[in-house]
Amino acid sequence: MPMSDPNSQVSGFPESTSDQNAAAKTVLVIEDEQALALGLRDALEHAGYNAHLCLDGASASAAITEHNPDLLVLDLMLPGKNGLDVLRDLRADGNKVRVLILSALASEEDLLAGFQLGADDYMKKPFSPRELLARVEAQFRRVELDTTPPEMLDLPGDIRVDLARLEVHRDGAVLALTPREGDMLTYLIANRDRVVTRDDLLLDVWHYKSANVETRTVDIHIVGLRRKVEPNPSEPTLIQTVRGKGYRWYS
Repeated sequence: MPMSDPNSQVSGFPESTSDQNAAAKTVLVIEDEQALALGLRDALEHAGYNAHLCLDGASASAAITEHNPDLLVLDLMLPGKNGLDVLRDLRADGNKVRVLILSALASEEDLLAGFQLGADDYMKKPFSPRELLARVEAQFRRVELDTTPPEMLDLPGDIRVDLARLEVHRDGAVLALTPREGDMLTYLIANRDRVVTRDDLLLDVWHYKSANVETRTVDIHIVGLRRKVEPNPSEPTLIQTVRGKGYRWYS
């Protein structure tokens, strides 16, 4: 499902990004809907990025090798090889490039799988070019925290979290935290016993310039994080939901 008239909206973009994130940054768009892919490329180039296209999953690996992007914009539904398989192979090769996934109909489990494979953000189709640029810019900013929690964290249920290694030790197994889960957990702990809103997380962890966007990214990451650090994820006691406000780390 393409963006609404993507090319007609390009003229509304600023001439350059305010923090010069676009300078020398390369973005590879892997999207099989040609009209949408061209619209995304035009929007990115208008903002100053070096943008390249790949129109199917089977060619993705070669395109990534050729262009060595700083960011992938990756559709989940691709011919030849789906987006999750592209992402899985990418991480298996040790490539840590930032990934923004796109989908019109992805289930929560598909999105969780994408995040567990190391995707950094998610956008639901359709979306505006301006929202795309806001998400892309956010990927090129770094999270800065005022408080650093301890590297080792002992939780109820004989669960230990190694924030330095991004590992959770529980039930005799070691579960890997994604970098984004590590950032989010660090932020929640640094603000323990205080309600953290979704906007707080989007601004301070995802580093959006504005939280005025429609996204399930935060909630889906919370679900994945609870599965790893909560003694009983279906009845969370550590990452508490404060209805109508956000989340709170309680310890």
